[in-house]
Amino acid sequence: MTPILAAECIVKSFGTRRVLSSATLRAVSGQLRVLFGRNGIGKSTLLKIAAGWLSADGGAVHFDGQVYESAKLPGLAARGLFYLPDHDLLSAAFSVRRQLEMIRDRFGGGDVADSAERVGIARRLDQTPRQLSGGELRRAEFAAALVRRPRCLLADEPLRGIPPKDAEELTAILKEIAASGTAVVVTGHEVAALLQAADHVSWCTSGTTYELGSPTLAKQHDQFRRDYLGSWSTL
Repeated sequence: MTPILAAECIVKSFGTRRVLSSATLRAVSGQLRVLFGRNGIGKSTLLKIAAGWLSADGGAVHFDGQVYESAKLPGLAARGLFYLPDHDLLSAAFSVRRQLEMIRDRFGGGDVADSAERVGIARRLDQTPRQLSGGELRRAEFAAALVRRPRCLLADEPLRGIPPKDAEELTAILKEIAASGTAVVVTGHEVAALLQAADHVSWCTSGTTYELGSPTLAKQHDQFRRDYLGSWSTL
């Protein structure tokens, strides 16, 4: 199946430190893909480049049949990409409701109330993000993704720092978003939850990436099992 988004042969350095030397990220409609890798290995950098948040030193981003040597987030967003970063997405200046309405109005998105109800924050819509707990804030950001109804969703560590119950429910929502036809790629270290949810596993290590395939195949990959999964390899 042809990916709607592909960041190919990506190279990126910060000063004298080469983070990515030949890395690839692909997003396929209807699939939930997980990109694993140790902290500081370049997962977030690769995701940011694929989203047009950060420029690469080499390589190209393909989105919906168009090639970008220097992809920019606003242009990709206009064509259907939604990027959920590893820092706060929503502004502290407006209520959650108002921000979801702005996303809906800008992109012709879905129903705000329905999306808030689906993620469990319907009673928190008229509060600002700073009034929400960490789990509630992440749910509000997922509501933004539901309202946006993107063709491609890139989510950088969306389960980090939230209670297990929130992580379980939000993982189910990621699966639902993918099942609706959206191409979803997430990073994270919640190995058990993400392996169970994933349709496809990629591994970022030593500046490059490996397409490992299904979770079953990924767990059979000797180097991935030894260098990353460790005790999780028995899952």
